[in-house]
Amino acid sequence: MPGSTIYLKACINGARTPDEHAALPVTPEQLAAEAVAAHVAGAKAVHLHPKDAEGVDSLLASDVEAAVAAVRDAAPGLPIGVTTGYWALPDAEQRLRVIESWTVAPDFASVNWHEPGSRELAELLLGRGIGVEAGIFHAEAARSWAASGVAAHCLRVMVELGADGDVATADEVLALVSAAESPAPILLHGLDDSCWPLLRHAGARGLQARIGMEDTLALPDGSVTDGNAALVSAAVELLSR
Repeated sequence: MPGSTIYLKACINGARTPDEHAALPVTPEQLAAEAVAAHVAGAKAVHLHPKDAEGVDSLLASDVEAAVAAVRDAAPGLPIGVTTGYWALPDAEQRLRVIESWTVAPDFASVNWHEPGSRELAELLLGRGIGVEAGIFHAEAARSWAASGVAAHCLRVMVELGADGDVATADEVLALVSAAESPAPILLHGLDDSCWPLLRHAGARGLQARIGMEDTLALPDGSVTDGNAALVSAAVELLSR
């Protein structure tokens, strides 16, 4: 497997739609194919956003189960994570009830700590044996997560910066996360313009990293990627230097 000493997760679609890139995976079959391709290219786990029939992010059991089952069948043993993004169901109580109804569960799920009801959601997931990736978008979220009591039980903590994120901001948030002394590994990533610079910084700091069509549609040279595998291959090459 390429990049055997690198922990790289593939985020294969995100909240994007095929309007942004024709190869963006939406259906369970497309998600499975992209997950397999990303894994072959070097990704050790996959994060995806299940979609409804309209191609919009969904947390409904039927959509989550179809996506997870398709990827699991195509890539047995590959850890699979899903979003719990508040934008997909903007009601904290309803979100809890819907996620509680999942019968085909992912291996892990991301919980954005700045969103309403994040601690309760993390506790629900942990109680169901689903790993929690805490998504930390800024310093305030890092402090809230560190004080939540959940920090010691997370599978992973992700410092997630927007397109305007830079190394200095990353290091500020990373310092707060590290101060929590959670045993969870730390992953750093950016979005669009900040994606490749922060991936390089993750490598330089010995952190976990992620790449995929959720985070960027462009390769390091600025050309448009033809899919997730090319992004993963480019990331493995950069992190191997």
